[in-house]
Amino acid sequence: MPTPEKTRRPDALTLEVVELIGDVVSRFYADYEEAAAEHALTGAQARLLSLLSLEPLPMRKLAQKLKCEPSNVTGIVDRLEARGLVERRPDPADRRIKLAAATDDGLRVARELRDGLRFAREPLAGLSDEERLSLRDLLRRMMDA
Repeated sequence: MPTPEKTRRPDALTLEVVELIGDVVSRFYADYEEAAAEHALTGAQARLLSLLSLEPLPMRKLAQKLKCEPSNVTGIVDRLEARGLVERRPDPADRRIKLAAATDDGLRVARELRDGLRFAREPLAGLSDEERLSLRDLLRRMMDA
């Protein structure tokens, strides 16, 4: 017999919040794709470059973060490497592993991509520090659930 928790339908407010989260994600991706296109990048290339702007990563880790197959990451890195935005280097901890790393040009493009994202910047700027911290903490809790 199912527990009451599993059969209870979400209330109207919960459904609205879930729909709004979906709308936010959709608008973010649309803005991200537009910013990427301004640099002649696909969304996947821009996301990979953004990840590498934080730290060099092995292909397998990139695939996990992008939720795709490592062979797809290899192709994306190949194209970014051909444009001089990414380079492969040996992992100092294990020289058998190759890390993908953003070049100086790649770091510049990643910064321009971040600066080009208009969505949410203005609405968030209108919030107080306390409201933004509260929103951040709520989003982190949702990611951990």
